[in-house]
Amino acid sequence: MLKQTKGIKIKQHYKLFKHTYSTQDTIVGWAFLLPAVILGLIFIITPMIISLSYSFTDANLLRLNQINFVGFEQFINAFKDQDMWQAFGNTMKFVGCVVPLQLIVAFALALILNSKVKFNTFFRWAFFVPVMLSLAVTSMLWMNLLNEQDGLINAILEAMGLGRQRFLEDPKQAMNIIIIISAWQGAGYQMLIFLSALKNIPKDVYEAAEIDGANKWQKLIYVTCPLIKSTFSFILVTMLIGAFRLITQPMIMTNGGPTGSTMTMSFYIYRQGITYRSVGYSSAIALLYTIFMATIALTLNKVTGKDNTK
Repeated sequence: MLKQTKGIKIKQHYKLFKHTYSTQDTIVGWAFLLPAVILGLIFIITPMIISLSYSFTDANLLRLNQINFVGFEQFINAFKDQDMWQAFGNTMKFVGCVVPLQLIVAFALALILNSKVKFNTFFRWAFFVPVMLSLAVTSMLWMNLLNEQDGLINAILEAMGLGRQRFLEDPKQAMNIIIIISAWQGAGYQMLIFLSALKNIPKDVYEAAEIDGANKWQKLIYVTCPLIKSTFSFILVTMLIGAFRLITQPMIMTNGGPTGSTMTMSFYIYRQGITYRSVGYSSAIALLYTIFMATIALTLNKVTGKDNTK
């Protein structure tokens, strides 16, 4: 009896939906959707299929008319490539450092701006300015500031008697500098997302916590953080994906050097495919790296999603 009742309700909803949305509405909806579908097929799906097919060949940009199928040879070569493993290690270092650093900075700035401080609008604009500048512009700016010979920062250090630093020319400092610059450049965007989530928390919840005797730290840990957990999850996943795709800063500031200390996976794939013309090899590395990134992102999303449903 219950199944029959559900079946009747489903049929009624279907008839109502069919009556509400006419064929003309459907055509209009598909018309609006069609440009996005076409662009997605041309610029996303088709390149992915071509790259996948190239990964099993010895394709080279200089001889695309002479492509030979080599099976899994490119993937085997990738696992034996020490330069690729160095790039992978550099990328993991960048991700492991910049994600928590940028997350903490963005959340701290959002907490500051969410409180009643003077010149709130000015500070909000000032913190967001780096996001509005392109990565190429900020990379060029910092490269000039950190120049060993005539950079402003080295001039200040020398005036203070601390001596000049090599910064981007030192293998031990270069990646750390890029991590700090990247965290500074992107924190403003994450800050606005956090700030929006903080504004949506009802004040009644904080008032109830104060009545129970909670201090500021306890309200942050037991009220604020749990209520914006979904925002934390979203920002964490998007930051992780963005960090895995690092290429602009090392390409402009260090060209992957010195001694490969700032070579990242995305830059290495680009160099193999464009500079060295090894399309087949770069496609194989790109496929392996995409599978790795997708696994990490989906796993993290699933774990944080379970936490949000509790």
